[in-house]
Amino acid sequence: MGAQKHGRPHGALVVRRTTARRQTRPGAKSRFHTGTQPEDKPGLELRRTATRLLAAIIDTRTPLDALTDGEHGHPQFLALSPRDRTLLRAILVSALRHRLTIEKLIGARLQKPLPPKAHALSHILHVGAAQILFLDVPDSAAVDLAVTQAKADPRAARFSGLVNGILRNIAREKDDALPRALSTTSDAPEWFAERLRAAYGAEETNAILRAHRREPPVDFTVKDDPQHWAEQLGGYVLPNGSVRLDRLGASVPELPGYAEGGWWVQDAAASLPARLLGDVQDLAVADLCAAPGGKTAQLAHAGAKVTAVDLSTNRLKRLAGNLDRLKLAAEIVEADVLTWQPHRPFDAVLLDAPCSSTGTVRRHPDIPWTKTPEDITRLADLQKRLLERASSFVHPGGVVVFSNCSLDPAEGEELIRGTLAERKDLRLDPILPEEVPGTRHFVTPEGFVRTTPAAIRDDEHLGDVDGFFCARLRVCRT
Repeated sequence: MGAQKHGRPHGALVVRRTTARRQTRPGAKSRFHTGTQPEDKPGLELRRTATRLLAAIIDTRTPLDALTDGEHGHPQFLALSPRDRTLLRAILVSALRHRLTIEKLIGARLQKPLPPKAHALSHILHVGAAQILFLDVPDSAAVDLAVTQAKADPRAARFSGLVNGILRNIAREKDDALPRALSTTSDAPEWFAERLRAAYGAEETNAILRAHRREPPVDFTVKDDPQHWAEQLGGYVLPNGSVRLDRLGASVPELPGYAEGGWWVQDAAASLPARLLGDVQDLAVADLCAAPGGKTAQLAHAGAKVTAVDLSTNRLKRLAGNLDRLKLAAEIVEADVLTWQPHRPFDAVLLDAPCSSTGTVRRHPDIPWTKTPEDITRLADLQKRLLERASSFVHPGGVVVFSNCSLDPAEGEELIRGTLAERKDLRLDPILPEEVPGTRHFVTPEGFVRTTPAAIRDDEHLGDVDGFFCARLRVCRT
């Protein structure tokens, strides 16, 4: 760091000047004016709540969905108006999706790093920068509210001038600085990027990480006539029969067909596991870890006699509500799969196992920041035990489809190979490329299905989907 300027307290943080100071007419107010403002100024509580929730996600690894659930979320989130909740979630998604890019832009404007324990200051800066760089919020409002927030926070008050200088500088230079920063960061913690590179190689990993920066499309599973619903919803039909909207023009309950139960939201990749059971008309099928019920709905609509099992009371309430709207029926059981004992064997079981959810980072950008490699190991062990239990529910000759939305082979390919090596009463029933239209490129030589967000969609190939793994096993005990 350069020599200390006269009059600056020892160790004070300063903003690195990267452009000449902009001249202002005498008496004119800067558009970044940050004079004293009322504590209750509009939007201030929203930004404070965003900063608190970002701290909970980054500092204590609390999932974003748990904090922003409309019924059971953080009390300060629930106290906001519906409009403010939408903006708050957009701020957090942007701050998490581009966390390292924002960090790089902030760091480039400091002559030395922020103090190690300056978490509150860091979160204020990230919330402000996310609005300036990625949201349709006036730069002046984002800066002003961040500075007011810093002044009122005892942990950050002495750095309010720093907040002002950094965010003003980012706002002035974002048109040039943002593309440069995006080109030199991956916006993924190193542990996560390393595991992806080990599984997929550098080129596909880079494509996956680029996809994680994009807002994903919205896919719908429709009961019938996909072309009709594509026209009604303003979307298009995918090769597997799902209907896709690149962007929602209204909230889901306001869309045509919602009230009458014509469709449900389900990523096209998430619709594949139920399809791999084949014709389930009149078969007894258990959907394990079933909530919120997209796969249950698929099976019930296909004519199966479905038993939907899940441990969570609240998630099962959602499942029941979804089935009611869709006018579909299933037996609903609240139970732990590891201890539950069905009254009779099933013809088939679908186990969509709890996992690290790393295949859904596009929708849940908090995942790389709230999960750890140890979580993946722990979850893979749970999945193995669930699979062993699920296979005991099926009569000889029956089928088990195992799936999850993880990109990590420890929760997919490696788990299935290990299970088959230990269990002589199970054999792999390879998935064939022609089984589901548009998915040939997702079927591996071993007969698994492995989707990633890196796959490009065209008229014949499904793409731009969540990461999913599927394997089909046949029970061969006597």
